[in-house]
This record gives sequence, C-alpha cells and structure tokens, in this order.
Amino acid sequence: MTYVISGLPVAEFQPLFGLSDADLAARGVIRMTADAPVGFPCRITLADARPGETLLLLNHEYQPARSPYRGRHAIFVNEAAAETARFVDEVPPVLTVRKAISIRAFDEAGMILDADLAAGDEIAPLILRLLDNPDAAYLHAHNAGRGCYAARIDRS
Repeated sequence: MTYVISGLPVAEFQPLFGLSDADLAARGVIRMTADAPVGFPCRITLADARPGETLLLLNHEYQPARSPYRGRHAIFVNEAAAETARFVDEVPPVLTVRKAISIRAFDEAGMILDADLAAGDEIAPLILRLLDNPDAAYLHAHNAGRGCYAARIDRS
C-alpha cells in the first residue's frame, strides 16, 4: 500500500502573506519570526522554518467533518511558502523530529476509527497499519505535545 502526506493548500493562505501586522491582527493572525531550527512547523511546506523566517500563527479548521471530531487549532504557515508539499511513501522530517506524533484514522463520516502515538521510524509502520483498515478514509497527524494539526495522510 502506498500513501501520501500532504501539506495544506498554499492558495488558501496566500492572501495573508505580506499583510501588515495590524491587518493580520484584525483577522486574529499573528506574525512570528522563527528563532530556532525546530519548533516552527509550516503546515504548507511540511518543514520547520529556518531561524529568521516569518510565519503566520492562525486558527485553522483542519477537520471540517460534521461530526463530534470537527476541529480547529492553531497552526503555523511560512510566509515564504510557494508550493504545497506532497510526500509519497515518505514521512517528512518535520514529523520524525518530534517526540511523538498522534496518528488518527477517520471514516467517511469524520468519526475516529483508531489512533495511536509513534515517533521517528515508527511513524510509517503506524500509517500503514491504520490505512490497512478498509473503513479508514484518511488519517490526520497531530503533534502529540501541543496537539496541533500537522498533516493529512491519504492512500495514493
């Protein structure tokens, strides 16, 4: 079985790139500058921003399903993002460097079927195990520490 890990569509966020801090604040968005090589994960590029790069911290509806698992949370998007990332049968380093990632399997109705934690080299086998369930429509990866949405995973 093959899978693809995808970032969020860049076009959804481009209208925010370059806005003044005041215009961003009016939309509930905060501009931040990365000050460490890990800790500012862009949900478009699926890469940690480099120190000095600017990111937007905003609230995003990552789970729009009309179910009890509908969800919103804070995410970072890098203002330099130009293309949505796609990793086929590969787990991006932005996930493998975290202490733990929560992988959640959802059915077509947006209900959780299964979930577990993994780190580093354990993430890909967990993805394959969860996608082995024929009722799993898609997976979500979340950073276990802060609970932030990290990426979507689909069969390819």
